[in-house]
Amino acid sequence: MKRYACILAGGRGERFWPMSTLKRPKQVLALASEKPMLREAVDRITDLVPPEQILVITNTSLVEACRSAIPQVPADNVIGEPCGRDTAAACALAGAIVAKRAPDGVLAMLTADHVMRDGNRFREVLRASFDKAEREPVIVTLGIKPDFPSTGFGYIECGEGKTESGVVFRPAKRFVEKPDRETAERYLETGSYLWNGGMFIWSVRTLQDALKRHVPALAQMAEDIMPSVDAPDFVNALQMAYAPLSRISIDYAVMEKAANIVTAESSFGWLDVGTWAALEKLHEKDATGNTILGLVEAFDSEDNVVISKDRLTALIGVENLVVVHAGDATLICPKHRTEEVKQLVQALSTRGDCDAFL
Repeated sequence: MKRYACILAGGRGERFWPMSTLKRPKQVLALASEKPMLREAVDRITDLVPPEQILVITNTSLVEACRSAIPQVPADNVIGEPCGRDTAAACALAGAIVAKRAPDGVLAMLTADHVMRDGNRFREVLRASFDKAEREPVIVTLGIKPDFPSTGFGYIECGEGKTESGVVFRPAKRFVEKPDRETAERYLETGSYLWNGGMFIWSVRTLQDALKRHVPALAQMAEDIMPSVDAPDFVNALQMAYAPLSRISIDYAVMEKAANIVTAESSFGWLDVGTWAALEKLHEKDATGNTILGLVEAFDSEDNVVISKDRLTALIGVENLVVVHAGDATLICPKHRTEEVKQLVQALSTRGDCDAFL
């Protein structure tokens, strides 16, 4: 069986404004290293999946930016969705492309904005998951072993595990939404819950069966679009197929309903880079706890995250702030409120005089 991977890269990255914009969103920025995050996502899997079998699904306006970030991936493998229909539609589209090219193929759905600090262990888990999906008609999901009671991630309740190829696979009992603090602490204590990493591996046939059973409209879309894959009318066919679809995530569409899900218990230094505050976990801090990227002078200041790559930014007597300068815009906010940057961007989008900054 041929092994394919599809990297989802369609997000706008609003929480990383002002560095992330409509034309240069988070996935094409170098936040975790010197490489764009999308390039990191491709590079970490090329030992398992050759570039010609790596797909990237983004939105139409970001196709060229994504192609520039990953020149090793064939340009035709970077596909622009004509409109956003959430992750279930993206999975169905990827499945249709792989089904046309390799009907007996196996497909991993991965992300462009996650960091795996132990790349070798990530590849071991992914390889074992490919093996599992080839042997059995199961949906494999990567469940991250939690090391603190997070209220920001969804969880998977799992049964007893069995070790295969050095990886513990546990039957998934149910998917649960982001819990409150007390519930998250209980999940951690039981040892029965893993974080939902949002990464899935399945054979083309297993994916097709799941779509037919749980979301027939997406199964039909995939069937309709398949004859146009790699043909001159693909873009037009995709636009017509996407227009009537409803927005739904793959979690709601399939994962919360399917009975054939197994979870690969994973510990490879996974980090969902969701806000500016997450950069503290990716970069070294100075002697006073500041995370600094760029030209910064922090005087009598501690525990700040400061990014200023194209001009000098100076701090005096402040702590626990995020300060980001990019282009002609500057963001300043407390670290514990970085989730609200998305709301700020949405408010700015309603002002006619701020379009140039978005």
